[in-house]
Amino acid sequence: MKKKVNKYVIFMVATFFVGSLFPFAYSGVNSGLEEMKIMVDVVDKIKVNYVEEKENKELLENALTGMVRGLDEFSDFVTKKDMKPMQEETRGEFGGVGMRLDASKKDRLIVTTPMPNTPAYKAGIEPNDEILKIDNKLVKDMTSEEAVAALRGVVGTDVKVLIERIGKGNKKEQKTFTLKRTKIIPQVVYSRMLEDNIGYVYVQDFSGHTTQDFQNALQDLTKKGMQALILDLRFNPGGLLDSAVDMVKMFVGENKLIVYTKGRNPDFFKEYKSVEKAKYADLPIILLVNEMSASGSEIVAGALQDHKRAFLIGARTFGKGSVQQIMNLEGGAGLRLTVARYYTPLGRMIHKNFKAKNPDETGGILPDMVIPVDLATARKATLYTTNYVYSPSKKTSLPDESLKAKDIALERATEILKARKSLAALLTLQKEEKDKQEEKSQDTAENK
Repeated sequence: MKKKVNKYVIFMVATFFVGSLFPFAYSGVNSGLEEMKIMVDVVDKIKVNYVEEKENKELLENALTGMVRGLDEFSDFVTKKDMKPMQEETRGEFGGVGMRLDASKKDRLIVTTPMPNTPAYKAGIEPNDEILKIDNKLVKDMTSEEAVAALRGVVGTDVKVLIERIGKGNKKEQKTFTLKRTKIIPQVVYSRMLEDNIGYVYVQDFSGHTTQDFQNALQDLTKKGMQALILDLRFNPGGLLDSAVDMVKMFVGENKLIVYTKGRNPDFFKEYKSVEKAKYADLPIILLVNEMSASGSEIVAGALQDHKRAFLIGARTFGKGSVQQIMNLEGGAGLRLTVARYYTPLGRMIHKNFKAKNPDETGGILPDMVIPVDLATARKATLYTTNYVYSPSKKTSLPDESLKAKDIALERATEILKARKSLAALLTLQKEEKDKQEEKSQDTAENK
């Protein structure tokens, strides 16, 4: 027996779309409804014939998702369930227990390392511990996304974790930990000194804490005698616009244009400029980028390149130069909508034409020196920089040697800065020698 379809609901769904698509032409509502008839027919047939019963809410969310995603690669309809995690990720903090996890093995969740001074670290969870249960639910019955979501939650609440580890005599041991969730601020800035007083800073993304962490890294390297900087933005997907702009301000002088946005709506035209004098205006910089450097990374790369403040090495960047605005919708859902595009100070549009015949030859930022490196090797080299193993029992942190790989781009950057330093030293010696010769000639002339 066919289930009766609520034609009123279908009509309301269609009317919603017409009202959305034709807000300034209500005189043409009848025409709009005629054009939307196909949608009503599709909903009708789904409600009557689809193998499983579907709720009107689900059908509406699917329709909205398809409509928005059809605009471009970055616009999206965000359900109420997904809004909060997205906002937490953007802020760069969340309620959790502080574990880096490896979910690459099917039905298994392995602790790569606990983050220092987090509940997991303080409780004694170790690298290579396997998580079997989360709040009495078997991990093998969960997707990796569901497992991560189960570990996260409201700050101050508890989560119970059953782990299995290899103990004495290579015997497997199981242990239960009850961990209290706290605010976790992931580390996104990594720094160290290289040879010849070259500072190196890797920035993983542009979240709410990137600016301060980056400033701290530069201050620490300066105290250690940094005379040049390698800034690594490979695999950096971007994040907060203000964070990327703040990074450029540290290197570009006052009243300089950093980036501007332009869209169909004049309200979205905006210029971002440096105001104060840059603290590191004279610091020599080499910037590393690759195909996965996007958005905020490209803003930094484009600005430093246009102002000739950095020499870029790597591969053409991703080409994600569009501005998305998060709009709250009734009921807790959201709309992530592309409203403008980014342009470098010299007017280069960062955004790639993804529908072009050869999209990889459009948009993005082309480095001054192109060094093609396959992404797998580059990823391994980058992970070696960031993946430190924290062991509560040993109270030490060491890089994961299994990730070590030849980093051609970093080696080339180091060579260039060392050569620059040697050239500068040679020019100084030549000038000193020339000054001595002139003084000697002047003394000889006076004695005559």
